[in-house]
Amino acid sequence: MRSRYTAYARGDVAHLARTLAPEHRAGFDMADVSAGMKTTQWIGLEILDTKDGDTDDSTGIVEFVARFQAQGQVRALHERSRFRRDEKDGWVYVDGETAVQPVKKPGRNDPCPCGSGKKFKQCCGRA
Repeated sequence: MRSRYTAYARGDVAHLARTLAPEHRAGFDMADVSAGMKTTQWIGLEILDTKDGDTDDSTGIVEFVARFQAQGQVRALHERSRFRRDEKDGWVYVDGETAVQPVKKPGRNDPCPCGSGKKFKQCCGRA
């Protein structure tokens, strides 16, 4: 999960395609995803819960909130993702239940939503 978040943040579309379950790769539009990455700034990932996914497991579930900024608005993607261990490709993303929610812009002295522990004005809120 963390590697896929990092791939979104860094614009690594090839990693996203490689870690997608083989049955979903045909519908993965690399150009469309790449274009979306150019207008999105990822600002934080919070893992809320995990189920299975250990070395002896063949499946796993990760619930997370990923915060991002797009079109001047800070939003939060809340997802419960299913992963599967594939013999050839290792852990792959199968699917997930998602909800995208707007996030109220924090005040200057509020904690930064990226999770850095700094005040917003000293982190992502710098102008």
